[in-house]
Amino acid sequence: MSTSHTSGSLYTSITNKIATIEFGHPASNSFTSELLGRLTKTLEELSKNDDVSIILLKSEGERAFCAGASFTELTAVTNLEEGKIFFSGFANVINAMRTCNKIIVGRVHGKTVGGGVGIAAACDYVFATEAASIKLSELSIGIAPFVIAPAVARKIGNPALGELSLAPTEWKNAYWAKEKGLYARVFESKDEMDKEIDFYTNQISNYNPKALQEWKKVLWEGTENWNTLLQERAIKTGELALSDFTKKALSKFIK
Repeated sequence: MSTSHTSGSLYTSITNKIATIEFGHPASNSFTSELLGRLTKTLEELSKNDDVSIILLKSEGERAFCAGASFTELTAVTNLEEGKIFFSGFANVINAMRTCNKIIVGRVHGKTVGGGVGIAAACDYVFATEAASIKLSELSIGIAPFVIAPAVARKIGNPALGELSLAPTEWKNAYWAKEKGLYARVFESKDEMDKEIDFYTNQISNYNPKALQEWKKVLWEGTENWNTLLQERAIKTGELALSDFTKKALSKFIK
């Protein structure tokens, strides 16, 4: 399956019980609302597909893994309803990843910012390269990473979340992310990483699907309230996005 628009692209293929989802956008693989919606729908469909045992989530290109939310769409938000809809996109994707019946393996080949860090955190097992630095830049533009915070904190804990989010202009390198628990493995090159991903996904795809499904539920215990929590966080973020402070900060970034 494939879809490609100016709002981004999403390609899905299934081989040997491994479903590969590849997303992309010209602006450093950032997410528009439409692309987030398509990713959510794809995850929900694959969750029910008996021909799939494992999902590999990756992005296009050689540079950034994901630049987070689309700046173009964020600056276009003019009322609370639009803000809620926009930030609900990340909430819906994270919840779809959380409740998906399949183990989701992440391939993070480059820098990732904001919502992209949340996407990586919602994967069950993440491979990364040394180039996969992370940053939560939200406070620098007048909002905060409310929606993705539960997913990130679940992986790295609140102290590391605080360290990351309260230095919104600083990059943390891939080894910091591995040490804190966001990444499972870090490689010097994409070639090395892809060889290991191929071995790992083929190996785990042959495990008992029911065992994988039930074990994933255990790993995500305590997150049952996220359907409500993340939507509440989306509203809070939407309110902040409409503030004069945020509007001025965004205009500076665009200039």
